[in-house]
Formats: sequence, C-alpha cells, structure tokens
Amino acid sequence: MKTHSLNPVNTTPLSHLGTLVENRTTFEMSSCQLNVFETHKTAEKVELLFDDLVITSMLKGKKVMHLPGKRAFDYFPGQSVVIQPKEKMTIDFPVADLHDPTQCIALAISPEQIKNTVELINEKFPKESDLNPWTVDAQYFHLENNPDLVETMNRMLKIGIHETSTAKDLLADLALKELLLRLMQTQARALLEYQSVFDSNKNRFAHVISYINSHIHDKLEISTLAEKACMSRPNFFRKFKESMGITPNEYIQIQKIKFAKEKLMNSDLTVSEVAFFLGYQNINHFIQLFKQFEGKTPKKFQQLYQKKN
Repeated sequence: MKTHSLNPVNTTPLSHLGTLVENRTTFEMSSCQLNVFETHKTAEKVELLFDDLVITSMLKGKKVMHLPGKRAFDYFPGQSVVIQPKEKMTIDFPVADLHDPTQCIALAISPEQIKNTVELINEKFPKESDLNPWTVDAQYFHLENNPDLVETMNRMLKIGIHETSTAKDLLADLALKELLLRLMQTQARALLEYQSVFDSNKNRFAHVISYINSHIHDKLEISTLAEKACMSRPNFFRKFKESMGITPNEYIQIQKIKFAKEKLMNSDLTVSEVAFFLGYQNINHFIQLFKQFEGKTPKKFQQLYQKKN
C-alpha cells in the first residue's frame, strides 16, 4: 500500500553534529520528550535504551532493528515501532551517508502518563463489550502508519519543534492523548485481523473481518456486516470505526486494493478482469481508487512489478 510518512524535519548542519551516528536533538515537553535522531554514516550494532515507553517513526533512510526476543526486521519511512520501557534496541544503519542521513523520531512517554491517559480513554471512550479494554499492546509493535496516526504525530512534531507559546505543554498534552488513542486503534486493527485468520469467533469484529476477506469479490453491504455482528447498522458503523480507527467502507476498500495488488503481481489477469472479479462494475472508478491508495494506476503498478521480476 501507499506509505504514510511524517512531514520532513530539517537535518542538522554538519558543522553542528556532535556525532555522525545517532546524533540526538531533544525537545522537552511536560508530558513527553521528543527526540530527533540522525545518522550520517553506515554503522552496525548501535545500542539505544530509554527508561520510558517510546513511539518511534522513520523519516528517512533505512534501519535494521534488533529487539530482545524478536526477529530482526527492516524499518522504513511510513512505519512506526513501539518500544517498551528499558527494552534495548540494537540498530544497523546500512545506507546512511553524510549527505543523505537516516533520520528517525522517538517520542518518550512516562509510564504514569501512559497509565493516566489509557484510564481516561477507557472511561470516556470504552470499547465494545466483547473486546479487551484499550491498552498499548507490546505484541503489536511494528506498525504500518495510517493517515490518522500520521496526522497526530505530525501535530506532535510541530508542537515539539516549533511551538513557542505558553500553551505549548497544554497543546502537547492534548495531542499526546489523541496520539495514544490512534496508536491503540492501529494496534487493535492488527489484533482483529490476526484473530480473523486464526479465531474468528473471538469477537464480533474479528468475525466480520473474516467475512469481508472471504467475500472480497462480492458487493459488501454495511447492513449485511451489521447482521454478522448482531448489531444495528448505525451502532455497528460507529463501533467499528471506534475500534478500528476507520469506517467499514474504508476497511473494505483497503482490503480490495490489497487483493488487487496480489492478483496483479501473481496472476495473468488484466486490470479489467481484476476489477470485475472484485465487484467493480466501473473500471474507471477502480483505477481511480487504486491510484488514490498506491499513487499509481493498476496498469503502471503491474508493469513496474513485472519489470522488477
């Protein structure tokens, strides 16, 4: 899918760098600490540790992340990683150089701030009864960004780096509460998608997601999905968006485009055949949606993939 990256942050002039590997610029706020890290040369096995929970997001370049008890993974712009308190990161920088550094932000949030915010969200914005309460889940730590998450993180960046008014801490506190909610919604979506594959009876939304994915070629009606969830149509629509961070229609479109990509890459089907298979009667509508998600037409996407392979 098209990546959702944060707004760029100015790099530090070379003459002001304290180090070429993980040069750190810190912006303090009462509820959190914003760190901007830059690396200007290739390096391996660089260790980093925070006492607090950290939400990180890549801005430029590539890292290879090594976290305790987890397999190493590549880390790119358009992605975020949640690091638990006192969890040691070991990082490789395979592509950084003086004029094209790797750049990443890290937002450190105290356990007390996390606890207070999560309790407030569970009180004021509770989940559906058959879902677990809101929590920052250590299991779903490597995430693909989505527009809402990026929008809130960009607001935190703007406040941390550029805000100079006396309201800075208040603005940061409000944005942080929203950021934590967006983060938990993103993690909840990952959890429900996992449950939809392995145990769709776990809860009603996992069952709905399983139904959507097994009927991706059909015209899916919200009223049908609401029946599957044993909910009224308005209540289903509202609760789905609260839990997933997106509407049922948005989720269906994301899954259809994901399926379309797989077909375009791994079959001989034409763009028209893929569109009709997925229930799109208007080929131009399908092309516009695909371009909206991927930044290119399905035909261009297919040609680029075939050229690489």
